[in-house]
Amino acid sequence: MADLTHLRLERPHEGVAVLTLDNPGLRNAMSEEMTTSWVAAIDELAGDRSVRAVVVTGAGPAFCSGGDTGWIASEPEASVDQLRHRMMGFYRAWLSIRRLEVPTIAAINGHAIGAGLCVALACDIRYAARGAKMGVPFVKLGMHPGMAGTYLLPNVVGEAHARDLLLTGRVVEADEALRLGMVSRVIEPDSFHDEVLAAAAGIAATAPIASRLTKIALLDGGHADHESALQWEALAQPLTLATADLQEGMRASREKRAPSFEGR
Repeated sequence: MADLTHLRLERPHEGVAVLTLDNPGLRNAMSEEMTTSWVAAIDELAGDRSVRAVVVTGAGPAFCSGGDTGWIASEPEASVDQLRHRMMGFYRAWLSIRRLEVPTIAAINGHAIGAGLCVALACDIRYAARGAKMGVPFVKLGMHPGMAGTYLLPNVVGEAHARDLLLTGRVVEADEALRLGMVSRVIEPDSFHDEVLAAAAGIAATAPIASRLTKIALLDGGHADHESALQWEALAQPLTLATADLQEGMRASREKRAPSFEGR
């Protein structure tokens, strides 16, 4: 693919892709160049059937400090309609990670603030390095939250915690983020990268058709009700029962070995 600016796309293990926000001098703020590169990288990953898990992380000590404040405040004379059009394009570009049908992991290696945290919230799983800080301090900057923060945060931590975080703008450390349900694990910094990649490799080793369908089932808080879940599962589970991967999984279980799934 074309050269990426302020972004790296690597494939450290079979089936695993890693997107690294790479502008450490600005704490990986979402520059215009990074945004363009992000869209190109997501497009490439969406079309690559060999990808089974995607990790998003940051270079240097930060995960992402959010939108580039110089860009955000660069048009004080612009009309509301012009700004709305501009911000909608920015939101859609970064939230395009939700298009990926494979599981996504946000590896929060350091501070994840504002829109940067929202991108992590848009991923399926979040792991944090001990010492990382997270928050959505939009109101402290004089602005309404963006990047679907008023949807993503309540969906992850619940309405009460989301109101607290969005209305106070306070920043929490990794251990509190774990208690709030914002992240699933807190990992020591020395082993953080290796443990996240091991988790991604474990996901990549599962049956890809079953994994994709499970991700779809869980989107946006899951099913509307009990009956909707039953109706979906009564179609999705038989679809996987008809795959060669199901037969391989059963054989591997009987033979007490690791399965080798091919996605068919």
